[in-house]
Amino acid sequence: MIFREQTYSVLVVSAAQKFNETLGPMLPGSEYYPVCFVGNIAAARRELLGKTYDFVIVNSPLPDDYGTRFAMDACGKSGTVVLLLVRGDLYDELNAKVSHQGVFTLPKPMSMQTLQIGLKWMAATRERLRGLENKATSIEEKMEEIRLVNRAKWLLIEHLKMTEADAHRHIEKQAMDRCVSKREIAMGIIKTYA
Repeated sequence: MIFREQTYSVLVVSAAQKFNETLGPMLPGSEYYPVCFVGNIAAARRELLGKTYDFVIVNSPLPDDYGTRFAMDACGKSGTVVLLLVRGDLYDELNAKVSHQGVFTLPKPMSMQTLQIGLKWMAATRERLRGLENKATSIEEKMEEIRLVNRAKWLLIEHLKMTEADAHRHIEKQAMDRCVSKREIAMGIIKTYA
């Protein structure tokens, strides 16, 4: 699967300067922008209050917390994909704890190739979430159109004494004759009779 060109916003939560210096070049501005580095969980929570990030990478442990609760909380934000990097000896335990929340985990130490694979997992997951978000939006829009059309039909029934079937046909015919959506016709009826 080839992704269209997409830029991902990234929040890196890491107190390890060496890790940050290694990760920075792996996040080129053409693919990852903005990239924000913070050194503790408190700063990361403040950062997530004001912004939404596509990716959150947590390099645990951190000075003020291990980072598992934060990783699960961040994963709960709409569209955010989280990668938690943990010590190898704690990997199985922590992966079992956070994976059911959708958090990806990788054991440390790891190669840069493994981290790049992790970034590709995150991109694939983010694109899947983006598709689901778009589908949910289109379903919500369709439901809103149905509500408007139903409201318009009842106004036609009430004010013009049409049957429900006649009101429905009237809205559909007007939409076809004018080359507009049923939503636009329904909104016009609502403005006229409401």
